[in-house]
Amino acid sequence: MKIIQSQAVINGMQVNARQAQSQPVEAERSFQSVLSNLQFSKHASLRLNDRDISLSTEQMKRVEDGVKTAAEKGIRDSLVLVDNVALLVNVKNNVVVTAVGDCRENVFTNIDGAVIV
Repeated sequence: MKIIQSQAVINGMQVNARQAQSQPVEAERSFQSVLSNLQFSKHASLRLNDRDISLSTEQMKRVEDGVKTAAEKGIRDSLVLVDNVALLVNVKNNVVVTAVGDCRENVFTNIDGAVIV
């Protein structure tokens, strides 16, 4: 997800951020329908925007598949690597906690598994 001029772009769909703030329940349902059950925390959304990271529909599908695999293996907090993007995901709650665009020379803590998709 990438925030562009007060609009969120998720899988090619634009959602007005002000509208999302004024109608959080409706916006939450819209995000959930687009991303299945995978959600992005406020922190992760800010990191994606600050680090100019965007994920394609195909990459999002791979991330969702990776989170599903992590859940099947009993992983609670996973590092999901997709191409050159690292996402830290709370698997139980299906929430992306943070994102890193360039994974070189980074240390990831408080995870109990990693999935490369």
